[in-house]
Amino acid sequence: MKVLIKIFSIVILMVFFISCESKKETNQEVKEAIETDVVAQNLQQVKVDIKGMTCEIGCARLIQSKLYKTDGVTYAKISFEDSSGIVSFDQNRIGEDDIKSIIEKTAGGDIYSVTGIEKMNMENRTDELQ
Repeated sequence: MKVLIKIFSIVILMVFFISCESKKETNQEVKEAIETDVVAQNLQQVKVDIKGMTCEIGCARLIQSKLYKTDGVTYAKISFEDSSGIVSFDQNRIGEDDIKSIIEKTAGGDIYSVTGIEKMNMENRTDELQ
């Protein structure tokens, strides 16, 4: 009986050590994939002037939510008071025309219109709409 317990204990330890090594390799693969994705991003930031917003929660937050749910958008802040927004995005995945289209199609497409898009310098940017 003691021999069986020792063999069982050794088997459990071997499985434990093998699984730990496997997890380390998986973590390294994930880390490399993340680093590759970060390098591949081509981030751009734009200021978008929006016409047609009538309130903060129903309009500005709705547009902001739609932008955040869009693949490629990394940051979105819409201000009802300024009738504008700041949007950061990966140019490899989405473009300015796509952002304009998303905003203008929000709430059925009849309410909001983008009156201007201005590129911002990513290195020296300050989030104007905090």
